Amino acid sequence: MTSRDTGATAWVLEPILQVPHVVAAVMLTRDGLVTGYTDALSQPSAERVAAITSTVQGACRTAAAAFADRDRAEVRQIVIESDHGYVLIVPTDHGTCVAAYGDGEVRLDLLAHRVHSQVARLGEKAMAAASRGADDNAPA
Repeated sequence: MTSRDTGATAWVLEPILQVPHVVAAVMLTRDGLVTGYTDALSQPSAERVAAITSTVQGACRTAAAAFADRDRAEVRQIVIESDHGYVLIVPTDHGTCVAAYGDGEVRLDLLAHRVHSQVARLGEKAMAAASRGADDNAPA
């Protein structure tokens, strides 16, 4: 399995696919636009998954805030267990999200560890890019 890269996202998704029984992964913006997806998905399927994932995230943020009797809440991860397997959704701190699907044999702990590791790497790369951008704007 390889990653269909619609940007520079293959380095994020490829390691997730190395977890045994992981079938597919998608990287998306918070508002549901696909930024990368794996070969197990067609582009229309990846777009559908991204739109649904964005909606699920919004519903989970709203539910978490309601249960905590707060105005808002940030979700760290969402796990969906079905008769077909598991969906793990992990938002980043900078407005993107990684979602992965593993069949019923996937070890959820390994999947979660790998997705969170990749999200952390993504955050580090975004922070480094932001600091380089700030350096570019610094007065000489």
